[in-house]
Amino acid sequence: MLSRSTGHYVPGSLAGSRYQAFVPDPLPPQPPLELSRSDLIARKERADQALGRLDGITLMLPDPELFLYQYVRKEALLSSQIEGTQSSLSDLLLFELDEAPGVPIDDVEEVSNYVAALNHGLKRLREDNFPLSLRLIREMHALLLRGGRGAGKQPGEFRKGQVWIGGATPALAHFVPPPPESLDEALADFERFLHVPATDTSPLIKAALAHVQFETIHPFSDGNGRLGRLLIALILCNEGVLREPSLYLSLYFKRRRADYYDMLNGVRVHGDWEAWLGFFLDGVADTAQQAVDAVQRLLALLTRDRARIAALGTRAGNVGLVFEQFARRVLLGVPQVQPHLALSAPTIRSAIRTLEAMEIVNELTGQRRHRVFAYSEYLAILSEGAQPL
Repeated sequence: MLSRSTGHYVPGSLAGSRYQAFVPDPLPPQPPLELSRSDLIARKERADQALGRLDGITLMLPDPELFLYQYVRKEALLSSQIEGTQSSLSDLLLFELDEAPGVPIDDVEEVSNYVAALNHGLKRLREDNFPLSLRLIREMHALLLRGGRGAGKQPGEFRKGQVWIGGATPALAHFVPPPPESLDEALADFERFLHVPATDTSPLIKAALAHVQFETIHPFSDGNGRLGRLLIALILCNEGVLREPSLYLSLYFKRRRADYYDMLNGVRVHGDWEAWLGFFLDGVADTAQQAVDAVQRLLALLTRDRARIAALGTRAGNVGLVFEQFARRVLLGVPQVQPHLALSAPTIRSAIRTLEAMEIVNELTGQRRHRVFAYSEYLAILSEGAQPL
């Protein structure tokens, strides 16, 4: 491992307790990264190939939005679970239907806010031609922390006080990010790195470096972990590596949580960027391949169930129409189906009963009224790995 400095420490004091806060050096690292190492070359090639397969297979879906709508929500859930929320994917989807009995509302609001922040960022980049910048990051943070537990954590504003990670005080913390008076310069350097052209830095390498730098600067009072993970998908979309935000690393980070934090710390303490890059590139390759596998299984499931419905004969028409609504949103009740189809409520209920009898959908609430049904096998595939920690 090449030894390199990644920043410097500045002294601080809080309530009479002294500590050392870390201020990172600007990116890219100096001396330059050892990207010519054979292991990193092989891992990057594997990651690039997996990303290419993922970007291509999403185009095979009859409606890519069908997959992305659910997949974005799974990523939001996983990223929030790393921070300690206890929601499930069905909790979030029920919440979005305004049918969430027994769901931890504060938790599920945080997950829903993540979805809103990601969608806002992508819209600004694509429709408004807005640059990936500190201003956009603040806008997304404001959505991420709106309402609930985040409302008192300065949504959309860079922190004005010292924060620390782990421990009751900064002196006992695992890591102390830069003091507030160092934020302006650190963030200006970070924004300059975001604008480095792809000809100078590979988008995958940029995303990997930017994630660590953002988490190290820790510019907000809360929400840094979620926003830092969200930035990975935004950078890859903004740099043209992915057409849609179909790669999310939160499942990989969740499963290897201890390794993830060890790698971040290894960069800060030892300057071991190469170990982090290897870990990150492996995560990209593994996660992209898992997403490809999930798309293939979902396509096979849809093909199988459409064939089963077609075999119903005269009943197939209405049942098929209702089924296609479940293929788009997975969790639905009659009131959510009716606006999209020229069918009466009794006809929709009859079609759902048929889908229940075929064990394609099942009822979730156990209620006699306001019943909600799930496309159960589709939801099971999406929910893999998304159980609360």
